[in-house]
Amino acid sequence: MTTCVVTGGAGFLGSHLCEHLLGKGHRVICVDNLETGSLENIEHIRDDRFEFRNIDITERVDIPEPLDFVYHLASPASPIDYLRLPLHTLKVGSHGTHHMLGVAKFKRARFLIASTSEVYGDPEVHPQREDYWGHVNPIGPRGVYDEAKRYAEALTMAYHRQQGVDTAIVRIFNTYGPRMRARDGRAIPTFLRQALEDRPLTVFGDGSQTRSFCYVDDLIRGIVALAESDVHIPVNIGNPTEFTLLELAEAVIEVTGSKSEIVYEALPTDDPKQRRPDIGRASELLGWEPTVQLLEGLRRTIDQAGRERLIGAGA
Repeated sequence: MTTCVVTGGAGFLGSHLCEHLLGKGHRVICVDNLETGSLENIEHIRDDRFEFRNIDITERVDIPEPLDFVYHLASPASPIDYLRLPLHTLKVGSHGTHHMLGVAKFKRARFLIASTSEVYGDPEVHPQREDYWGHVNPIGPRGVYDEAKRYAEALTMAYHRQQGVDTAIVRIFNTYGPRMRARDGRAIPTFLRQALEDRPLTVFGDGSQTRSFCYVDDLIRGIVALAESDVHIPVNIGNPTEFTLLELAEAVIEVTGSKSEIVYEALPTDDPKQRRPDIGRASELLGWEPTVQLLEGLRRTIDQAGRERLIGAGA
């Protein structure tokens, strides 16, 4: 039986990945320190092939079992989290990645690092291809996340080139779906929470900045396809359909039937003006492309997550 470790496995993306791997018949060891993840995300998983371990990967990591795959997703990922935990975010990207690469090397496992479109910063090239080196402010408030991921990519490639570790790098663009935290500060969970409560939707700036939103099921398919390939170079996984934040707010109002109005607030520091993946490499090397478009994905999110989870009841 194939055995996989998923760091950050109790988080939004990690829990969906654990579920997907179990569905493929794999054994899954879910590793998380629950700093931003939650046992609620995995409480529905009842399988003797699944095990949760409370481990902080910035400390020494010991996985006794033989392993086939290490999926390294652990990291604070929303602005609220990495601004609250700047040093921990840098440690996860550096010490945590180093420890998990060491595990993969010792076990001769395929290693996948979950990187991010944030490595492109506020891009001067549009759409973003994997050969674009980015435009990042290393000392700005977002730099703790951006540079942690850029360092993690460099460390991953160094282990591949010098130590012969079988590695993969996925650059994840904006993703949404059930199990997002209602108050994690990102656009879709914020808009959904506000719309379901008929409160004003807060758009930063004039709403003209763009993002591309990938439904979580599509993203997980892409991650697993990359992990199961022999590709070592970075691969963008995201939905290339681009929306302004104002268009996103209007779409959320449409699918929720909300009476909310749209209000505007100041743009955060170093907020990217545009973000859209070029997915030519994923299409060519993995045969992957997204299939769920925004309105359908928003409806699925509402149907599967339920109103109480989306508005953060009891949080």
